[in-house]
Amino acid sequence: MKAQVTILLFGKGGQLGWELQRSLAPLGKVVALDRHSVGLCGDFTNLAGLAATVAAVRPDVIVNAAAHTAVDKAESEPELARTINALAPGVLAEAAQRIGACLVHYSTDYVFDGSGGQPWKETDAPAPLNVYGATKLEGEQRIAAACPNHLIFRTSWVYAAHGGNFAKTMLRLAKERERLTVIDDQVGAPTGADLLADVTAHAIRSVLQQPQLAGLYHLVADGHTSWHGYAQFVIEHARRVGVELKTAADAIEPVPTSAFPTPATRPYNSRLDTGKLQGAFGLTLPAWQQGVERMLTEIL
Repeated sequence: MKAQVTILLFGKGGQLGWELQRSLAPLGKVVALDRHSVGLCGDFTNLAGLAATVAAVRPDVIVNAAAHTAVDKAESEPELARTINALAPGVLAEAAQRIGACLVHYSTDYVFDGSGGQPWKETDAPAPLNVYGATKLEGEQRIAAACPNHLIFRTSWVYAAHGGNFAKTMLRLAKERERLTVIDDQVGAPTGADLLADVTAHAIRSVLQQPQLAGLYHLVADGHTSWHGYAQFVIEHARRVGVELKTAADAIEPVPTSAFPTPATRPYNSRLDTGKLQGAFGLTLPAWQQGVERMLTEIL
């Protein structure tokens, strides 16, 4: 590994970008951008600007934490979603390949159709159900075609103490309402942005020393739950630490996805198999409850 590694980080203002600024700092010099950055371009609708920025900075590693993540909105603005989630990552991959840089990118369980009850493996065939999933899959494909030296991490149900998240929404509603209805037929692993950021830093260090570790990996916290189970866990924890709530412990009603129609179809099964990642990088991923509890301790 070089004595001084330069890392170019896109999407510094998001939940993951915020945590990456912390986790990547010990690896070397981090140049962190977002779409409002001046001097260098972090705007994913400006493809030429992105390529020029990579050429100007000449980083050893590019980390892309920027994305169009408004899943329902993507249905009504597919071209914008495709530009940000597919075309821009493709441009970054081409620019990375030109200068011999490693590109790190984040994708999603939404590349799968959510069928069955088994955790998805990296080798399973993608079949996205919505625009967001389709554009994220195209982004993966463009990166793989243009830049072999890449790390793509598929993840799901990402949260952070910084910014809005499902737990904060549930706590707000539990203070206002006596009953809650929460979907119980979608299953996945709530995954902290801090965990994603820490594993990313570890993986980058490994790949810089062992380039053969580059590739596609599934990265989520251990275990799984439904949105209903997640809500129950959050509210029970809040009650235990003395937060006053209107919603009684037994007043969180499980309902099917059909009770909340949305423009974008959601997958039922968002479980991801992380065996490949844990084996390649010598990691043990913590249970989802551990990360959620830590986040709740921070925000309550």
